[in-house]
Amino acid sequence: MRYSNLEQCIIDLENHGHLVRIREEVDPHLEMAAIHLKVYAAGGPALLFEHVKGSKYRAVSNLFGTIERSKFIFRETFESTQNVIGVRNDPIKALKNPFNYIGTGLSALKALPIKQSGGLPPGFQEIRISDMPLIKHWKEDGGAFVTLPQVYSEDPEKPGIMNSNLGMYRVQLSGNDYELDKEVGVHYQIHRGIGIHQDKANKLGQPLKVSCFIGGPPAHTLSAVMPLPEGMSELTFAGLLAGRHFRYSYVDGYCISHDADFVITGEIHPGETKPEGPFGDHLGYYSLTHPFPVMRVHKVYAKQNAIFPFTVVGRPPQEDTSFGELIHELTGGAIKQEIPGVKEVHAIDAAGVHPLLFAIGSERYTPYEQVKRPAELLTIANRILGTGQLSLAKYLFIAAEEKRTLSTHHIEDFLTYILERIDLHRDIHFQTNTTIDTLDYSGTGLNTGSKVVFAAVGDPIRTLCREVPDALHGLRDYEPARLIMPGIVAVKGPAFTSYANVEQDIKKLIESIRDISALSSCPMIILCDDSHFMSASIDNFLWATFTRSNPSHDIHGVNGYYEHKHWGCDNVIIDARAKPHQAPPLVPDPEVETNIRRFFAQGGSLSGVPIS
Repeated sequence: MRYSNLEQCIIDLENHGHLVRIREEVDPHLEMAAIHLKVYAAGGPALLFEHVKGSKYRAVSNLFGTIERSKFIFRETFESTQNVIGVRNDPIKALKNPFNYIGTGLSALKALPIKQSGGLPPGFQEIRISDMPLIKHWKEDGGAFVTLPQVYSEDPEKPGIMNSNLGMYRVQLSGNDYELDKEVGVHYQIHRGIGIHQDKANKLGQPLKVSCFIGGPPAHTLSAVMPLPEGMSELTFAGLLAGRHFRYSYVDGYCISHDADFVITGEIHPGETKPEGPFGDHLGYYSLTHPFPVMRVHKVYAKQNAIFPFTVVGRPPQEDTSFGELIHELTGGAIKQEIPGVKEVHAIDAAGVHPLLFAIGSERYTPYEQVKRPAELLTIANRILGTGQLSLAKYLFIAAEEKRTLSTHHIEDFLTYILERIDLHRDIHFQTNTTIDTLDYSGTGLNTGSKVVFAAVGDPIRTLCREVPDALHGLRDYEPARLIMPGIVAVKGPAFTSYANVEQDIKKLIESIRDISALSSCPMIILCDDSHFMSASIDNFLWATFTRSNPSHDIHGVNGYYEHKHWGCDNVIIDARAKPHQAPPLVPDPEVETNIRRFFAQGGSLSGVPIS
């Protein structure tokens, strides 16, 4: 089914058993988010909140809560959209098999945005920010946020919808120093299209006009987060995936989506910022309060019977995990076309996406050599770490296939393959004082930190331990040691105090190891606060290790040394202890957890959803 609005999607999902209505009144202060998290964790349905306390508008969440439901929503347009993106990525395909792509051109033609006459769409009315559901997600959040916005801006030098950017940048509606109904905060990270537009507007000495669309067909929401091929507009993609033109008009110089449920218009003036945050974010921690652009609200509109879509982010997996899977399936081989020699690049969701990448590349530079060493892989690694959002990664593990097939999605197998082959004296490469994700607080400041590449090729050079080596048992002040996976052991250490003391901590750990020569089968040791938690699951290891470490500061080694600026060691030690400068983790509020159980009790709207 091709939806012209959000309500059509909701009705379709309900008719097919994918949505439940919550008829009781629900408090947008923490309760709605807590309910969403419980239902998502249970693999439950989409949720329509029919009575939101303090607002006449309904709200919906968990639309994309499973990859199966996401594909169901786009069942009529998914394949044709894949084909169009595939042709953009590899035009030769269409030339070789033109009859296979006849429908692709028609799909693309129907996707172009179409301007409507008459200004404000029929049925739209002017409202205030305070009329909307003001949803606060986590206890320490700075206020209410829009978590599924479509933030629209145009190039000030070349205005018009085909020179626009549609991005999903969180919008703070209340709290902090924002004057309710008159100001909102727009948090966008580096490498975002709106930043280019604001920079141009600043140089021209003029404000940037911005429209924030909320709701509409689900295709419009997904288009705001798509990494699209060069030259493909997000609004064209929105029409492609929706199976109908994106319809718009201009009112007071602002673009208005005729399909959205809500539209907030306003201006971002040069140099104007206000504190934004904290906000419980997708790495599983709070992003803290920082100055971000403030938008002066011009007007706010809502259609009749508008529905407010939202999601809740936190430690992965969450609903945005399904976004990631859907994007991967839609874009397919885009990264292969952009970076020659790449077979796969996988941003690891369990580690918060940006902190950790796995990649498979080719190694063709010296096929005549008997002893293989990473060469082309390092060229590919630099290309990966210089490409779009991938450039925000901290850790990149990259390997070349030779005698067997690899998959970056088989996490333990992929890491095992690398750890069996990596030469720790030669194949670890750092980049220091560079950019990392805005939401990652493991670095040296906002957006700043370091990167490291672990590269491996060739035959195995070690057999990995499958139990904790004797040398790591009974360490003074550093027990218990626990096996995470073959070749990786977690060791509990004293609480981190400061980087001034960390060398002493590491030296003490190394001196405590009774027989360093017995560690050849254990190339990686994780120093942590809780070895039981760290070893309980691969997801725990991925999350805690790669969100709590900055490579340049937190990677150490047994017998570490420098040779001509290159660092190597016999065994890698990653200090994954929590640091005082890092953001606090997200913790559910016990009182709210107790309060929402009434919805899942017998007679409640969610009584059929099993929760823990």
